[in-house]
Amino acid sequence: MLDPLMRRVIDPPLVAMAASLARTGLTANQITLAGFAIGLLAVPLIAWGHFAGAIVVILLNRVFDGLDGAVARRSGSTTAYGGYIDIVCDMVFYAAVPMGFALRDPANALWVALLLTSFISTGASFLGHAILAAQRGDPDDRARGAKSFFHSAGLMEGTETIIAFVLFCLLPGHFPLLAGIVSALCFWTALARVAGARR
Repeated sequence: MLDPLMRRVIDPPLVAMAASLARTGLTANQITLAGFAIGLLAVPLIAWGHFAGAIVVILLNRVFDGLDGAVARRSGSTTAYGGYIDIVCDMVFYAAVPMGFALRDPANALWVALLLTSFISTGASFLGHAILAAQRGDPDDRARGAKSFFHSAGLMEGTETIIAFVLFCLLPGHFPLLAGIVSALCFWTALARVAGARR
């Protein structure tokens, strides 16, 4: 829901940074994998209670996630495989972060399981809609930036998920409540996407 607004805020600095990075010879896929590795550091940081550090690496992961595409476009090296690697890393990162809270406190495990189920629901509805859109030739309004495949709108998108992760880290004692709310919003998003795809 907030992704189109966020793109207008972050795209100008990302484009400027991409211009410098492209000159170093770094490839977009290298940036994707570096950002993925940085993002995964959130799991042990959360498990050990270093929530400020976890927020830093979560946000760095998102910066790298924006930079890879910007570098690919700047260097004229956009590929379908690059888009594929990007979305795989995104999905694994989104699933990994909640695991830190289960490792931190086993009492969170049930809520992490619910959260991961809701993430699978949104991920499946997102990727399934992209396949359907490609088969039907549905146009992408590019409100979420230049993407390698169709991105369907939803109540819970990337920006909302990162806001949720930051809130989890700021209020770890309220993780069960926050995870329940986020899960409900994700399930709603998945249902809305399925209904929208049929229309």
